[in-house]
Amino acid sequence: MPLLVSNYSWQQTKTAVFLSLPLRGVCVRDADVFCTENYLKVNFPPFLFEAFLYAPIDDASSKAKIGNDTIVFTLYKKEAVMWETLSMSGVDKKMMQIIREKSILQAQEKAKEATEAKATAKREDQKYTLNVMMQIEEEERKKIEDMKENERIKATKELEAWKECQRKAEERKRIQKEEKLRQQEKQIDEERKKLRHKNLIKNSTSKNLATKGRNSENIFSGKLKEDCIPAPRSVGNIKINFTPRVFPTALRESKVAEEEEWLHKQAEARKAMNTDIPEFCDLKEDEKNPEWLKEKGNKLFATEDYLAAINAYNLAIRLNNKIPLLYLNRAACHLKLKNLHKAIEDSSKALELLTPHVADNANARMKAHVRRGTAFCQLELYVEGLQDYEAALKIDPANKIVQNDAEKIRNIIQGTELKS
Repeated sequence: MPLLVSNYSWQQTKTAVFLSLPLRGVCVRDADVFCTENYLKVNFPPFLFEAFLYAPIDDASSKAKIGNDTIVFTLYKKEAVMWETLSMSGVDKKMMQIIREKSILQAQEKAKEATEAKATAKREDQKYTLNVMMQIEEEERKKIEDMKENERIKATKELEAWKECQRKAEERKRIQKEEKLRQQEKQIDEERKKLRHKNLIKNSTSKNLATKGRNSENIFSGKLKEDCIPAPRSVGNIKINFTPRVFPTALRESKVAEEEEWLHKQAEARKAMNTDIPEFCDLKEDEKNPEWLKEKGNKLFATEDYLAAINAYNLAIRLNNKIPLLYLNRAACHLKLKNLHKAIEDSSKALELLTPHVADNANARMKAHVRRGTAFCQLELYVEGLQDYEAALKIDPANKIVQNDAEKIRNIIQGTELKS
């Protein structure tokens, strides 16, 4: 049974009560304080102190300070009046039990309210945070859409400006052509006038000779008739057509056999159509054309819709798997989507089809080497990547971009540049 503490001291003002309670050598950690507006209890075994307060206090703002083997309470009154005693007088055991239970219920209610208030505040904070995040995302989305719209407007203006320049250039060419035709017509008219004037002079001379020999036969009359200048022929243009040469290479540098083989392969590739696949039955005629599908894939690539572009190239390859540009363009899409192994496969397939090596396919071979080298480097296979870049430089030695990229790869291999 605990020992009740009675040697405490207290003082008061109209607004507060100051209570000092000795701990009698008990460890501070063992002291347990419980306080409500009408009840105060301090349990520090084997001692116990409890007070059934004379009047209600503000337990939320009241304080307790523990130190120097003493607990000092500062209890703020709800009503500014002086108390006759610290504890109510004439309180029996039943009344004490009622006050204790009521105080415990009040403490539990306040704890429950505090927990609910804390949970409500937490929910409000989460809701506010979610709203802020949604607002930020909406602003970012709007910003991206504005950027896309601005880029679209800019691209449209540039396209319109280019079209206007092309139209003006065509107009200048047309005017120059018309001016040249007018000059030619003018020269032809002048030549005709000169011929007419010359004919008039000849005719006049012939008439004079006929008058002189009117009564006698002129043995030279037949010769004069033969010497008369005939009328000028009508003016026209003669068109001369030359057999076109497909490759611009000089004959001394030409690889005739390789060029002919390349042309033959391209002609065979255009003929190698596979339209008997069942799922192609519902397609339109232009949709069964690999060239049309390639152009569609190029447009989708330009709009950064890489998956749709790959689908277009896939369909074109199923129709005709002998066109190297389909694999080359699909490799570019795979690079954008970080499908590095597929990019390497398509670039290798394009290089396999781009044979023999002639001037007409040099640019495509250079792009295939660069794309395969880029995929190798992103897989951190820098030696293989450098080999492809050096192969591209053999095809186009003056390409500054490829030169710079190759130098960066060499620096990475030599350890002078961090891998990124």
